[in-house]
Order: sequence, then structure tokens, then C-alpha cells
Amino acid sequence: MIQIALQAPGRFIATECAPPVQAPGEALVRVHRIGVCGTDLHAFAGRQPFFNYPRILGHELGVEVIEPGSEPHDLHPGDRCSVEPYLNCGRCIACRAGRSNCCAELKVLGVHIDGGMRPEIVVPTRKLHRSEALTYDQLALIETLAIGAHAVERAEITPDDFVLVVGAGPIGLSVVQFVQVRGARLAVMDVRESRLDFCAHALGVTHTVGRGPGAVEQLRRIGDGDLPTVVMDATGNDASMAGAFDLPAQGGRIVFVGLFDGDISFNDPNFHRRELTVLASRNALPENFRAIIALIESGRIDTTPWITHRFALADTPQRFAEMAANPGVIKTVIDV
Repeated sequence: MIQIALQAPGRFIATECAPPVQAPGEALVRVHRIGVCGTDLHAFAGRQPFFNYPRILGHELGVEVIEPGSEPHDLHPGDRCSVEPYLNCGRCIACRAGRSNCCAELKVLGVHIDGGMRPEIVVPTRKLHRSEALTYDQLALIETLAIGAHAVERAEITPDDFVLVVGAGPIGLSVVQFVQVRGARLAVMDVRESRLDFCAHALGVTHTVGRGPGAVEQLRRIGDGDLPTVVMDATGNDASMAGAFDLPAQGGRIVFVGLFDGDISFNDPNFHRRELTVLASRNALPENFRAIIALIESGRIDTTPWITHRFALADTPQRFAEMAANPGVIKTVIDV
């Protein structure tokens, strides 16, 4: 059985591996699709926090159940599932409070432990979310969408809000989709015109803003004189995140969805004068996975525009660098 490991920044290797061994509470699954996300790209570039090499990447997974295990469950061989890749301890203060996404001992597949760039893996049975209707492509997108869904929940967005999403990469696009579900006024800001065009034409975003001089005035026009009540930064860029403090209205909220390995500074009088609220959003919760599957099944979220590129698992060592350097990529899916 072949597996693809990121041996060092910029270097994938293919090796043979033994079939995985199932433990109590685990399901054996066949990996059909792997979504490539910003975490994978940052790891490839050597810029991913909380990361060690070598590592088998792959945490956005569409899988088929081979053997669901012996402990109580409602899964059957052949079931199609999305994988919730956040392996939490179940004991810490966050887990006891129902916030498994920020478990004190959290391990994420493909980041802290080896992930899904191989034909078969074992995962805790409780981390599988089944759908009888969705394709493996769609199931591989659930985790990305869950990041956006959880961030929007953290922001407590209502239809009365004016929301600015900064950064129109895959995570920012997932935030966009759930702001749209909430019915809030929405603007998207990015430095790439091609990303803003994608938002307008593929996702139906009415208001797009180029980052740079004049952006604040443009936001005021969109907000009928007011700045956004919620700013959601999905860039993982320190300059953008520091600049986010200048964009909300009085009493507004900032949600950092992207992260980078460093410190953020801001002007305290400006922060206090506006009485801003700053929130972090990390990963997602089990209920986000279930809700998103239902939203896609019902047609309220359309995943058709998302996947713009794909290649086979065996081609990863040759194709990944080319894909990572392509500014036209929205979402790449790897076929296993």
C-alpha cells in the first residue's frame, strides 16, 4: 500500500506501508478523496505552526467504511462519510464544556499525527459523519466548510450585521458561505482581483473590496455610512490581522479565523475607544459537520464552484508544487 509523506518543506516522498491495524473504538476506512487546504500549503512551504516533519498530510477526507468496529455505532460497510479530524481527549476543561475543537491535548489528523494521504486509515468511529446522498468530493469539503460555520457561530452573526470577510482563500470562502446562510450584509476583501471575481460570479457576493487606499471609504458606502459590525480575517497574515483593528464599527467584533506563527500588536486607545471584541476561531465542532451535510443535502449550500483542480495521489510528489504556486487554484482535490 502506497503512502505519500511530506518529508521536509517542499519534498514529498512515496513509500510502501503496511495496512493499518484497528483498535477498539476505531473504524477502518478507505480514503477516496483528500482536499488540500491552507494548512497543507503552509506545511509544504515550511510555515505551519504546531508541525513536525516527516508527516503524512490529509485531513479533509471523503471516505468509505470498510469495517466500522465492534463498539456501539450506526455505521455499516460501504457507508460514505466525512471525517472530523480533530482527535480530542474527552477529559480536559474544554472537552467537558463541549468545546472539543480546542481540547488541551488536541491532535489533528495530517497535522499533529499522520493523516489520509494513503488508501486506508483507522479513525475513531465517533469521528465519522455519514451521508447517503453526498459524493466523496462533497464529503471531502465538509471540514473546510465547518471551519467557516464555526467561525460564523463564534461571531454570533445575525441578519442585522454588516460582515466583512478579509481573505478569499478556501477558509475565507467557507466563512462567506455561512454569512450568506445567516442573511447578513456581506463584503469580501482581498488583494487578488481573481479571488474577488470568483466571489462575485461563483458565490454571488454583491460587494467586493480591493485591499488598499480607499478601502475604508468603500466599506462605509456599502454600510450606508457605517463600518462593518463584524470583521472576519481569514488571511493568516500578520499585517492583515493587525490592520483588522481599523476596520470594525464602534462596538464591533473581530474574529481571527486564520492564524500565523507570531505576535499581533494593535493600538490600545483605538481598541478601547471602539470597545471592540476580539475572538479566535479554531477548527469546528461535531454538530457543524452534521449541520453542513444537511445543508448540502437540502441544496442550501452548493459546492459545485469549489473544486477547480485535481490530481491522483500517486502524482502528489510531482504535482503539488505546481498546484501550490498556481494563483488560480481555489480548491484542489486528490483522488485516491
